Amino acid sequence: MNCKKTAVITGGAGGLGRALDEGLRARGWATVLVDLPGPALEGLEELPDRRTMACDLTDASALAALCTDLRAHCRSIDLVIYNAGVTQITLAAETAEAAHRKVFDINYFAAVNMARALIEDLRRARGTHLAISSVAGFAPLYSRTAYAASKHAVEGYFKSLRSEEREHGVRVAIAAPSFVATNIGNPEHREGGISRPGAATDGMDYMPPDAAAEVILKGLEKGRDFIPVGRIARLAYGLNRLSPALYQRLMERNIKGDEAGS
Repeated sequence: MNCKKTAVITGGAGGLGRALDEGLRARGWATVLVDLPGPALEGLEELPDRRTMACDLTDASALAALCTDLRAHCRSIDLVIYNAGVTQITLAAETAEAAHRKVFDINYFAAVNMARALIEDLRRARGTHLAISSVAGFAPLYSRTAYAASKHAVEGYFKSLRSEEREHGVRVAIAAPSFVATNIGNPEHREGGISRPGAATDGMDYMPPDAAAEVILKGLEKGRDFIPVGRIARLAYGLNRLSPALYQRLMERNIKGDEAGS
């Protein structure tokens, strides 16, 4: 792929991934969309400025092969968006260790291992790592202990990576959406309460993917290191910093319902 700037987007066949793809290409970027093999990825049209690549990012050999292919097809890798992930909705007492580890494999280790594999490529391009976190990455979220833990870990890793990579001219940014309506009514539940992102029915103030993508890309253009995405994310970030206890009570009332406030 001969291009001046290339963005690699994991979870590229999902709603937010596709919206980020459209927003970037409208800004003159070329994109590579990475996702699991299957109908969603196969249904995306190959375009002169967009390529698709299938990969299970939790498979170490598949990830290594993907990175080799990226280097072969891209003049430079200027932006990597770690967007692939799952949600997980069960109470802690009902979450088996296997499900907890699966959430971390997808949400945390897949992103971290890819960032490690491409670290020299981003340094050469003086590019940007962009991790897609969540409100659950900086604040508690009822019935999502494993998910919140994985997103807290993502933020801890990439915030620390920012300090290490700054001297190499590499940016590290984190975007934290609240609820993005990508899979409402189409959860495709897996064992252990794991399901596709954006499938939860107990959220609030859902954003359409294109609106969320535009906030993220504008935040990148403004040089922001941390980008809360949406009204709920902005309010949650401010309130959690001001009064974590108040934030937790309000979150429980809205997510758990009246039982939490009684």
